[in-house]
Amino acid sequence: MRALVTGGTGFVGSSVVRRLLLQGMDVRALVREGSNRQVLDGLPVEYVTGDLRDFPGLKKAVKDCQQVYHAAALYTYWHRDRKEIYDINVEGTRNVMQATMECDVARVVYTSSVATLGLLADGTPADEWTTSSLTDMIGDYKRSKFMAEEVVRQFASRGLPVVIVNPSTPLGPRDIKPTPTGQMVLDFVNGKMPAYVDTGLNFVDVEDVALGHWQAAQKGQVGERYILGCRNMTLAEFFHQLSQVTGQPAPRVRIPHAAAMFYAYIDTSLARINRRRIPRATLDTVRLSHKHMYFDSSRAVNELGFPQTDIAESLKKAVDWYHANGYIANAKLKRWGKLA
Repeated sequence: MRALVTGGTGFVGSSVVRRLLLQGMDVRALVREGSNRQVLDGLPVEYVTGDLRDFPGLKKAVKDCQQVYHAAALYTYWHRDRKEIYDINVEGTRNVMQATMECDVARVVYTSSVATLGLLADGTPADEWTTSSLTDMIGDYKRSKFMAEEVVRQFASRGLPVVIVNPSTPLGPRDIKPTPTGQMVLDFVNGKMPAYVDTGLNFVDVEDVALGHWQAAQKGQVGERYILGCRNMTLAEFFHQLSQVTGQPAPRVRIPHAAAMFYAYIDTSLARINRRRIPRATLDTVRLSHKHMYFDSSRAVNELGFPQTDIAESLKKAVDWYHANGYIANAKLKRWGKLA
């Protein structure tokens, strides 16, 4: 049985590719021209060069595949071309769904995000049925993912056998770019995290997320969504856990949100002037940090058998990979491989 994975060279997608290979699937990966394939090196993967915005090419990639995992997305809270975010995340998703419908794919799994879900005012964990609207979405990334999920549901109502998974904040190996969360881990490890803001997130092992995709394809209800998450933690708790894993001291200074917003305003303003600069904090990320983004994954656990790997293990795997691939500059952790 053959599966197509979009975004297979990315953080989540590369773990999905590995999971499918473990399950005995033949895997075809849609990759962009010139994309870095390092995270798939040595794997028996068929590569097809294409773009989500090119429907004819996309349909050729889907042909002869019994399953499609659409994990590709432009995941960023800072992008100079805002239109491109929607072109890739919304219209690209529409193209994938249309291609899978025309090619009679037996099962489709769409990688959404907890970014599309609503949050509860009292801070208790939200679930798949917590209501949200486009007006609740902060920033182009969240808006685009919300709109894309709506597109997917429309195709499900037309008979496409698609299941939606909503990963929370993944941690683990092969975060090659890295993602905003991976960058946060790296900043901590490299001694560039002197302070933090009062917020909370749900963290999950990226390899569990990959397994969750496979489980959704086997057991998930068509048109339904499943939160793939694990542990709800304040940022202070997260850094304390990372400190226990690495031996690095956790930041003790908590920055007021007003000060963080001021820093983000200055940082993004400088980035607009200097096109080579990427802001370390954006106005959208600071706005998001005002809320504790906690989620309940019990539906995926109960219906799919979704695992709950300890976050300490996920962080250890992430730091191991960063160490092995030259991301760690901190002299204290240069001996990480011997200490771990």
